[in-house]
Amino acid sequence: VAFYKCLPLRAVSRVCGHLSRVSVPIVLRNPVYGSYARIFSVNTTEMARPIDDYTCFADFFARELKEGVRPLDRQTLVSPVDGKVLNAGRVESLMIEQVKGITYSIKAFLGDLDWKNSNPSEDRDINFNQFTKPSGLIEQKKIGETDWDEYKRTLLHNKDNELYQCVIYLAPGDYHRFHSPVDWKVNFRRHFNGELLSVSPTIAKWIPDLFALNERVIYFGTWEHGFFSFAAVGATNVGSIRVYDDKELKTNIKLKWSKRHSADNKPDDVYLNLNWNKGEQIGEFRLGSTIVLLLEAPKGLEFSIASKQQIRVGKAICTNMNLVSECR
Repeated sequence: VAFYKCLPLRAVSRVCGHLSRVSVPIVLRNPVYGSYARIFSVNTTEMARPIDDYTCFADFFARELKEGVRPLDRQTLVSPVDGKVLNAGRVESLMIEQVKGITYSIKAFLGDLDWKNSNPSEDRDINFNQFTKPSGLIEQKKIGETDWDEYKRTLLHNKDNELYQCVIYLAPGDYHRFHSPVDWKVNFRRHFNGELLSVSPTIAKWIPDLFALNERVIYFGTWEHGFFSFAAVGATNVGSIRVYDDKELKTNIKLKWSKRHSADNKPDDVYLNLNWNKGEQIGEFRLGSTIVLLLEAPKGLEFSIASKQQIRVGKAICTNMNLVSECR
């Protein structure tokens, strides 16, 4: 494991990212993209454009789908991506399962819940709860000194609710755009310049804290039941993570190993004021990766998905009738 972590995977991923943007001659597009589609089981009949219309691999990876091929379920909470479910269920401790038997730390994954305001015009400390608690009240205790129950109370708006997670892995052949799983308000974004280890289920089985090690972009906000976060996790050969409403976001940038692993490599925090609607296209990966949802919901939320299940954008991931919304 230690040897694997030392491999120059970020450099390899940057090279792959550059190569993916090299224009492919028209005469080669059909055989090149067609071969990729056969190897990775890409459903080319769903693509919005002809296969020879994609100028480079990056465009092909981030292909749009034909209108109507991913209908939205009436349930409030739907899948944001096409992919394989790695885990879904209630969060019961500070250590969460990334795959069966292997965990990652929610505190390391989300980062410190207090940070310095990134707006240079305002020199003041901002607490996470200003954006997650309806009252705007600030908790004074340091999160690192609290146990799971206190940490959970800090995140939740309603003490009677629970925290849940859903982790979905996108394989190289999957549709690479991601959509909003609910109607929600986004208050801020946090970007970690981490590793770019593979997030395939095979690798996730033997590297604990994988999601907390990797580069990731996390959007925090609120939905009808309280706290909601949406994380796009980077991976080997992912040229970039692009979020359409976040023009400042730059991923897979070149950093020295010493800088990336030093205390000075703090996450990049940006305050936002966005409203994302259920099913709305919000971003894309340039090759497969992982989406992690952490959300507050009433006790008894039942997931309609299971580990290793394939799922598509817009499909319901819970079954509770009290979480049904109007069709769009």
